[in-house]
Amino acid sequence: MRIMKCNLFPTALICLWAATVSADSLIVELPNGKLRGRDNGKYYSYESIPYAEPPLGDLRFEAPKPYNRIWKDTFNATNPPVLCTQWSQFIDQPEKLAGTEDCLIVNVYKPKNSSRQSFPVLVHIHGGAFMFGGAPGYGHDLLMASGNSIVVKINYRVGPMGFLSTNDVDLPGNIGLKDQRLALQWIKQNIARFGGEPENILVMGHSAGGASVHLHLLKPDFNTLARAAVSISGNALNPWVVQKGARRRAFELGRIVGCGLLNSSKELKSCLKAKEASEIVRAVQNFFVLDYAPFTPFGPVVEPAETVDAFLTQHPIDIIRSGKFSQVPWLTSYTQEDGGYNAAILLAKESTGIEVIEKLNSCWKDVAPHLLFYRDFQCTLEEMDDHSQYLRQKYLGNRSFSVESYLDVQRLFTDVLFKNDTQLAIDLHRQHGKSPVYGFVYDNPAEKGVGQWLSKRNDVFFGSVHGDDYFLIFENSVRQINRPDEKVISKNLIKMLEDFAQGDTVRYDNCVLRDNLDQKEFQLLSINIHGCVNMQVNEFP
Repeated sequence: MRIMKCNLFPTALICLWAATVSADSLIVELPNGKLRGRDNGKYYSYESIPYAEPPLGDLRFEAPKPYNRIWKDTFNATNPPVLCTQWSQFIDQPEKLAGTEDCLIVNVYKPKNSSRQSFPVLVHIHGGAFMFGGAPGYGHDLLMASGNSIVVKINYRVGPMGFLSTNDVDLPGNIGLKDQRLALQWIKQNIARFGGEPENILVMGHSAGGASVHLHLLKPDFNTLARAAVSISGNALNPWVVQKGARRRAFELGRIVGCGLLNSSKELKSCLKAKEASEIVRAVQNFFVLDYAPFTPFGPVVEPAETVDAFLTQHPIDIIRSGKFSQVPWLTSYTQEDGGYNAAILLAKESTGIEVIEKLNSCWKDVAPHLLFYRDFQCTLEEMDDHSQYLRQKYLGNRSFSVESYLDVQRLFTDVLFKNDTQLAIDLHRQHGKSPVYGFVYDNPAEKGVGQWLSKRNDVFFGSVHGDDYFLIFENSVRQINRPDEKVISKNLIKMLEDFAQGDTVRYDNCVLRDNLDQKEFQLLSINIHGCVNMQVNEFP
């Protein structure tokens, strides 16, 4: 018995010490007070942490205010994140309303890795056409399984709640981007308290998230918030990102929800502040000409120069050409058939059994400027018609719009909405920048992805569509990971990001991505099922 007592005593101490360590690791102390996270087995999570005051009442349609409240009790950081109020394309039912206005939160995920005292930080800005999406839609289990980085997911206001603009100082717009910026400042100031390395922050995003990252990079002081940036299938030059016509759409939305025929921005803002958020968000349906298209009726704008704390006062092309942007290493990319979003909706069948694409034969000139985002960039109706006819002739020749010609239509969408401006962005950065700029193209089609989901069909080969690569990093319910090759690619992509967060060299598997700075030919990495290949090209494939 004496021997048993001697053995039990140190064992009890060890158990007590382990329990204390485990409990302490869930507590993080911020300037606001203490918060408690959750032990998820392989990682810790600290969710729904406010970085801004709830944008309610008089704070609706205003730039975010930093969250400075002091917690008397320990803040409960175990509540799962919510969505910001939105009309979501990826809710598969007629009622697509989701979310809440009180949504300005960050979510921190820390791996359990005893071999590291601190971790580089991957900050995620979600996509969703600036209209929908949020932290809950992007899984982090693959990144946590790697165990080499802290992941932070940001929520920001979307749709008209985040991007309504009358193009004047009363309602300048870009509120969602200002949310993101405040969240990035919060991360820089607080991530060390979670074990993150504030000097090794990589900001990344996909689609509208990728475009957002690029827009942040174009601000001169972004280098104080991050050391590297990644824009996957989306950048600031894509035609759906910075648009004209916002003032017209803002007052039209006001008319739809019952504010009348106003011409005063102050009166419009006052009226909209008194409306239910759900009523405002539901009204976006009136701006679609076909299904959920154009997919970004409310997005970033160029703000008046006199706007207080403006986010963007010049078009991104002009900023890049001026050279007055942050010199931070930047990686951008596209998939071989990015245009499957949103072209795949054209393959959906109506109740008559006829595919939507056949409608384009009679209404192409009417809907093309909306679908491809040049409606507000052409001066006259004749110019729009001419451009629509030019695109049809270039990609289809004399053929009709049909299921048989769909892949050519998808290629049109890919080029106009994604690929062409990825090439242009890298071209401008290599001419006018001073920091490394890298690019890759992804071509390894998913068996089930965005194309199949939007079309509700599995009998069409879409190729490598929007998200086929990104959702191998952040899991999404519309993208299934089934194959061994995809699991290998997933690990390679994640390692590439983890390494990039800590150094300028970008490596995918055994391929080192080449810098485009001052190069005459484009340096582009091709990633496919067989591995990777460095290419030198004059035009993107």
